[in-house]
Amino acid sequence: MAKFETGQHIPEQANVPWSTAFVVSWNSLKRRLGRSIVTMIGVILAIAFLAYMLINNSITAALIAARNDKLSVLLQERGVDIYSQGETDSMTILLICLALITCLVGIVNSMLMSVTERVKEIGTLKCLGAMDFFILQSYFIESSLQGVLGTVVGIMLGAFVAIGTALLSYKGYVFNHFPWLDLLWAMLLSFLIGSLISVVASIAPAYWAARKEPVEAMRVEE
Repeated sequence: MAKFETGQHIPEQANVPWSTAFVVSWNSLKRRLGRSIVTMIGVILAIAFLAYMLINNSITAALIAARNDKLSVLLQERGVDIYSQGETDSMTILLICLALITCLVGIVNSMLMSVTERVKEIGTLKCLGAMDFFILQSYFIESSLQGVLGTVVGIMLGAFVAIGTALLSYKGYVFNHFPWLDLLWAMLLSFLIGSLISVVASIAPAYWAARKEPVEAMRVEE
């Protein structure tokens, strides 16, 4: 226990509940809506591309497996190799990996900039008694939320484009042979990958924010 000169005691601080940190982080996102949207755009585009490729490949594989002569002609007219069983080629896999790496770097860069811009705010919070773990919680949740929300929007966008493109190309054949289970699996996989990237990208900025010394932070000129 620390003491004032008057003999009063300052109670030891407990860790802030995750629910409270979530509310603080959500309010911070709303206050910085413009920057949050910019961050999420990178995530949305990367995950949309991933979801599009997975869903498009699932639909193509289902159409190939239908063994319909007219449909096979349509597939070949669209440049689909009906003997490949809808497998993803190495170049497409490389493009997906590059998109996901860009997504990871984008979140890290945005959150590091956010920490840099809010150094004095962090110092103020620490001077008011905020513990390192609370700073870690709030920044971790904030960047994770950006990534997860961007992931959800990206999946919806990717699914819409993939299904819309397939309908334009193959008409009613798409619904006649639609791979519902594969669609759900592709969306789930995209969500897991996007969420994992978001969480991993959140660690470094959150740790850096939590390690800021109050005195040094308060000296920063805005």
